[in-house]
Amino acid sequence: MLKIIKVLSVSSFFICCFLIQSFGQTDATIPKLIEKNGRHTLLVDGKPFFIFGAQSHNSSAWPAMMPTVFSAIKDIYANTVELPIYWEQIEPVQGKFDFSLIDTLLQQSRKHQVHLVLLWFATWKNGSNHYMPEWMKKDAEKYPNIVGEKGGHVDSPSPNFNATLEADKKAFAAVMRYLKKADRQHTVIMVQVENEPGAWGSVRDYSSSVQELFKQQIPKELLEPSLLKQLHVADTTYTNTSWQNVFGERADEYFQAWSVAKFIEQVTAAGKAEYALPMYVNAALRNPLTNPTANNYESGGPTDNVIPIWKVAAPSIDILAPDIYEYGSEKILKVLELYNRNDNPLFVPEASFTFDKAKYLYQVLAQGGIGFAPFGVDDHHQSFSKEYILNHLTPFAQEYQALAPMMRELAAWSFEGKIKAVVEREDNGNQLVDLGNWEATVYFGGDGRANAAPIHSKPIGKLMIITLEENKFLLIGTDCHISFKPKEKYAGHDWQYNKVEEGIFENGKFKLLLIQNGDETDWGGPGFGAKPTILQATLIVR
Repeated sequence: MLKIIKVLSVSSFFICCFLIQSFGQTDATIPKLIEKNGRHTLLVDGKPFFIFGAQSHNSSAWPAMMPTVFSAIKDIYANTVELPIYWEQIEPVQGKFDFSLIDTLLQQSRKHQVHLVLLWFATWKNGSNHYMPEWMKKDAEKYPNIVGEKGGHVDSPSPNFNATLEADKKAFAAVMRYLKKADRQHTVIMVQVENEPGAWGSVRDYSSSVQELFKQQIPKELLEPSLLKQLHVADTTYTNTSWQNVFGERADEYFQAWSVAKFIEQVTAAGKAEYALPMYVNAALRNPLTNPTANNYESGGPTDNVIPIWKVAAPSIDILAPDIYEYGSEKILKVLELYNRNDNPLFVPEASFTFDKAKYLYQVLAQGGIGFAPFGVDDHHQSFSKEYILNHLTPFAQEYQALAPMMRELAAWSFEGKIKAVVEREDNGNQLVDLGNWEATVYFGGDGRANAAPIHSKPIGKLMIITLEENKFLLIGTDCHISFKPKEKYAGHDWQYNKVEEGIFENGKFKLLLIQNGDETDWGGPGFGAKPTILQATLIVR
């Protein structure tokens, strides 16, 4: 079972890796997650790595679709592709496995020099069982779906039946066993277990046998006072610890979350026993601002309100990851906040492929996240208009192209907490950033003045600030301006730009293109246009 490794420092971890490799143990280069002071990073080849990712459509992982997918990956400058593997294809006959799909994905990923995240489409895909093998679908009595509260079957597998669990465990273990042998280069850096698990159309399974389970006492792990507090349950002594008595109106949902999490925990543990790559489960989100009831979203998956249950029920799962198809900065920023926990690395494995989502890449980096990926990267090789392609692909491609040469540095700065970021809100308002002895104001108006009109009718501006030294900052952004104000020990001092350098990164090093001065810095501070611009600003006080 892989745990998130706590380390005293990044350097001490790298020394350990070197020593292990020196004594001939090759597993030191296996991708792994580490944690320090509540921040996380993904190590690939022993160094911090940030996933500039893209996910294909659900049915695009077949050999005939590979040219389309990898052409799109090249166009977007991604370093990682997320591709599904299908249980129905891998085990078409019970107990007989076909790993040719995995071989194809490994071969193509290596050919195109990108890493790979495999998505295990198995018992659940968007709450349904549609990727189960045919031999399971035909035996609905042995591998049943959920029964709704009013009777009748729901198009979602029940997490409460052992036959389904055992079949999934055996298949996933076989996949990971084969992958360990076939992927000694560590092309695959993470694995997603299932896809958006849970149930639509019923909060849980109400079949007679599951009703008996629901009447039982809740697991003792869920009675821990700290957990009950996270679930907003009064910390009292219960004589009757049934699900209904402890959790009241949320009992059905919490029972379903526990059931789904325990199921996937056992599948994950079986896979990790074969090959301990980092593994995550993705979530179909609920509205994080209104606390809706579970009949309004997919019940049982790792939605924000049941993360504490998942963490207790499924310790083998390294990450609970939000799929972001929401709109509105308040809602999306709240999602990022909720999934960025000391015990949960922030990773966005799916985001809608729309121009407004690219800006949140900056926030994920600033919050110590490990990666970001839009969904449906192969859209633009299908029958869509040029305008559609431009609006969807270009924002991500521009960001990935600019940031890829400094990916390792960004991953390390993110892990060390050196990055801060702001994204433009719907009101186009200015935003303040605390930089210790400096305060930065980021303006999303046309010329940097507080009352200027917004550059665009849509809020797409963003800025990332990396603290290199006390008075030296790396600034990366689009559609905004920035100004500085001295504070703390510099409060009341006059100041000026010592130098504002515009450049690019090559092989992890800043390369100067020009020095900004005069009009570029005197009127509202340095500005950032429609394409990502990289500035290195050094400030001095007098």
